[in-house]
Amino acid sequence: MLGRPRLTLYCAALAACLFGAGVLVSARERPHHSPGSDYAATGLPDRIVLTPGADPARELAVAYRTDSRQTSAEVQLAPALDGPRLEERARLLGGSSRLLSTENGDAYYHQARFTGLQPDTAYLYRVKGADGWSEWLQFHTAAAAFKPFRFIYLGDVQDDILTLSARTIRQAFLSTASPSLVVHAGDMVEQGEALIHDDEWGEWNQAGGFYYAEVPQLPAIGNHEYLKTWNPIAGKGRHSSPYWSLQFALPDNGARGVEGTTYYVDFQGVRFIVLDGTAALHLNALESQKQWLEETLRSSAARWHVVIEHQPIFTCARAKDSEVLKAAWKPIFERYNVDLVLQGHDHCYSRLTAEAGHEAAIAAQAAGSMQGPVYMVSVAGSKMYRLNGRAHRQPDRAAEDTQLYETVEVESQRLAVRTYTASGRLYDAFDLLRDETGGKHLVEPVSKLPAERACSGERGPDDLPCTAVSNLHSSIAP
Repeated sequence: MLGRPRLTLYCAALAACLFGAGVLVSARERPHHSPGSDYAATGLPDRIVLTPGADPARELAVAYRTDSRQTSAEVQLAPALDGPRLEERARLLGGSSRLLSTENGDAYYHQARFTGLQPDTAYLYRVKGADGWSEWLQFHTAAAAFKPFRFIYLGDVQDDILTLSARTIRQAFLSTASPSLVVHAGDMVEQGEALIHDDEWGEWNQAGGFYYAEVPQLPAIGNHEYLKTWNPIAGKGRHSSPYWSLQFALPDNGARGVEGTTYYVDFQGVRFIVLDGTAALHLNALESQKQWLEETLRSSAARWHVVIEHQPIFTCARAKDSEVLKAAWKPIFERYNVDLVLQGHDHCYSRLTAEAGHEAAIAAQAAGSMQGPVYMVSVAGSKMYRLNGRAHRQPDRAAEDTQLYETVEVESQRLAVRTYTASGRLYDAFDLLRDETGGKHLVEPVSKLPAERACSGERGPDDLPCTAVSNLHSSIAP
């Protein structure tokens, strides 16, 4: 068990040290949305999150929380029988456990890995707390070779997680038949400028509920999953939140120095590659990720390649793109024919295929030219930024003051990407078609989409006051 050095010491000492030295806090006072006692750990397990291994046909992992009486990980894993006598076929697994102390008290976070699984097979598991077991939760391993599937993509959640953002998450699950994965583009919570804020993670877990426990989650770390710090000796600093490694049991195959926040997963013919833009921009991890990205793409035998990162290569809200990330990563995306780059951070919507702008993309499409990567930015939560001046001419489609989710259908020769508003209305649609030479062509299969959603002055697209605020003063990475 990893807990005896007690992560509580880490967090309590870190909090005392950082608060004592002076923590950078937001100028905007954030409301405390939830009574703390609602999110205190109990004798029954909660915050159960399933994540894939690097080869999710044979390995997955679970992370969960209990109160401090349950000091060790205990998990039962069983084949998915059609009858109720599951426990008779279950085997008991152990794992790692670490203690975390927050404003909601002490809690143990446990992790266990499911290894030696059979591809394309259903399993059940449950996890133990001091007062009993969770319900049985079912998951399905990936196929060992290519097989069509669908996944969900969610941009930033961050604010008003339970009150306003949960509906987007739940609508995505309710409207998507049997999603195999969920991709998160970072900033699941706001906590980055408040050090530790346990209620926000409680709300995030409550918003996804049992879906997070049965459908593998692929998160990219955002700047708000880092803690901004300052002290007189070292000056400004950043540390990844303790929750990151506790909530997500991720593959250990990432870039040197950022193994915990970069990783890749091969799922049924798609290589998902997750990057850490905050570490690249602020923690001297750009070069190691650049080298790792190139090698991870070079060594891939996957049919499709999807990159997930938080800070976008092309911004739809800020004054300037991140030229640092663009110079380092964009040539590699293009050299290795990456298909989709899924991003967050900007709190607006953008789908971009040509840096020269939408007119250039239309001309390329009409000429039958190969296209890609497609760069997407989306936002699931309630915090909104105004579109910048380029957003009406550079992306193929954009939106502001709009909560969204995306679905991606993966087929042998086609990626079908659909963007929906939080109410479930189709907002954008495109297909990437692969030809016999491996080249890709973008097709827009829906002839009539809703008008682009944008604020007009202070009036929003719902004929209510616009909630989006200008972010033109800032560059890509706060």
